[in-house]
Amino acid sequence: MAKVSTNISIDAETKAQAQAMLADLGMDLSTAVNIFLKQMVYEGGIPFSITRRVPNEVTLAALQESEEVLKHPEKYKRYSNVEDMFEDVLNEV
Repeated sequence: MAKVSTNISIDAETKAQAQAMLADLGMDLSTAVNIFLKQMVYEGGIPFSITRRVPNEVTLAALQESEEVLKHPEKYKRYSNVEDMFEDVLNEV
C-alpha cells in the first residue's frame, strides 16, 4: 500500500514527552500514529474511552468548602506553625 505524508500540529512539550516514551517502546511517533489510526479503523471509532472526570461527592464537598474558606477566611482559625495545628487536631480526636 502506498504511503502518504500528513502534517499534524502538536504542542512541542507533548510531542517531546510522547517521543521519549515511544523511544522506550522502540518506536517512533509515525509508527505510533499509524497504530492508532489502524486501530481506529478496525474498531470503527476512537480506540479508547474519552471522558471527562466528574468529581465524586466527597471531592465536590471539599471544593465547595475551599471556596467558602477563600471567600470568608475570617471565619476559620489560622495557625502560625504546623505544631500548633497538629496539637489542635490531635486534641479534637
